Amino acid sequence: MDEADYDPIDFPPPKRSEPAKLYLISPQEVGGVFPDRLRAALDPGIAAAFQLRVKDTDEHSLARYAEPLQRICADAGVAFIVNDSMALAKRLGADGVHLGQQDGDIREARALLGPDAQIGKTCHDSRHLAMNAGEAGADYVAFGAFHPTQTKPSNYRPEPSILTWWSTLFEIPCVAIGGITSDNGRPLVEAGADFLAVCQAVWGKDDPASGVRAFAEALS
Repeated sequence: MDEADYDPIDFPPPKRSEPAKLYLISPQEVGGVFPDRLRAALDPGIAAAFQLRVKDTDEHSLARYAEPLQRICADAGVAFIVNDSMALAKRLGADGVHLGQQDGDIREARALLGPDAQIGKTCHDSRHLAMNAGEAGADYVAFGAFHPTQTKPSNYRPEPSILTWWSTLFEIPCVAIGGITSDNGRPLVEAGADFLAVCQAVWGKDDPASGVRAFAEALS
């Protein structure tokens, strides 16, 4: 079915069985004092995953940066996800990998990382891509960017209704991403997002825990 064949279905807001969680995306600088900042951000307990997303750094250096961050996530019971690289996820024994549309096949990642790996896929504003990801065995799909963002600029601007459509019809969790703050995140959760992927709204704070607590208050 082509994307144009989808009607704008008016689904009611989904009934949520548990509160939405945060999916933290790393800043580009993850050395120095960042492990302490990550530990502080995880302390409030509403983050379910942390994604290591650092560009223009070789795999050996990333593996070195990852070691303390992965340990902190494990201690907090938070999934440690590697962006883009199946090979790095395998090398680290990470909890999973997040794949963009150009970063490889979900089935290939599953074969490499095993049945327990958490594999996510970027689906932009496309229902078609999301269904393909679900059929290929993705553990979650990510839609966005819902708001302007400098973290990963995007020309895609899905409507929140895509979250309602997905969460009503499919059991696979969905992640909302792109310029999300504690001020604009609640409508996305009410539309059906299981996770809010955030970066600057947390790491841009002097105390990242305060950014996380702001989300906890906004979503309560």
